[in-house]
Amino acid sequence: MRGLRGKTAFLTGAGGGIGRATAIRLAQEGMQVWISDRDGNVLEDAVAEAASLGLALHAIQADSTRESEVRDAVQAAFDASGRLDLLVNNAGGSLHTPYRFMDESDDDWARVMNLNLMGAVWACRAALPLMQRGGAGRIVNYGSKAGRFGSFIAGPNYAAAKGAMAALTRQLAMEYGPSGITVNCICPGVVLTPRTSGLWAERRTPEERERIVSEIPLRRHAGVDDIAGAVAFLASDDAAFITGISLDINGGQAMA
Repeated sequence: MRGLRGKTAFLTGAGGGIGRATAIRLAQEGMQVWISDRDGNVLEDAVAEAASLGLALHAIQADSTRESEVRDAVQAAFDASGRLDLLVNNAGGSLHTPYRFMDESDDDWARVMNLNLMGAVWACRAALPLMQRGGAGRIVNYGSKAGRFGSFIAGPNYAAAKGAMAALTRQLAMEYGPSGITVNCICPGVVLTPRTSGLWAERRTPEERERIVSEIPLRRHAGVDDIAGAVAFLASDDAAFITGISLDINGGQAMA
């Protein structure tokens, strides 16, 4: 990808799964990559995996549901590298709250909104002034197929949070475009990480899982590298004139 080498990226909630794969991909593209996660052990594993590939990841333990920790982590990455070119709001998830609307409590809604939406709000609030100072920047938010077309495994609180991420993306793209900052949203379908695979098996029968995959034109779910490649593209100079989009990455399962 053009224009990534030597730049600095910060990814939230990136100790494992999609976030870790994306961090490693960006490091392969020559970026200085900082990752945060509330779990120090998975951060250590991510750093070790990158090192085994001859790459460096810089880890900061931070909980994306706590504003002060998000703010301090973003600032620490900037202070260490002297710049911030890319923010990837990867932290999120359904937190295994119930699938059915009437089964979800106010606490279920608050926790999922806090992690998925407010965690991104706080990270953007910390990152945008730093990007403005540098005269350019990229933000990639993680939405979901759930936020655009509904989910087979995550409940309405998660769908609502991810729909809000797409709306936030468009608004920030309008506001910060004049500062040379692009803001885009990726919307994956099911990505078979260990966490998602467990939820997939728990909430859909083998017959349902087989039928759903058979209805995807590409006949498979996404892998983590499918998502990492899309983030690298949106971060690159090749996507310099793309902003405010919600990019579907679902193998054609849902089309708009």
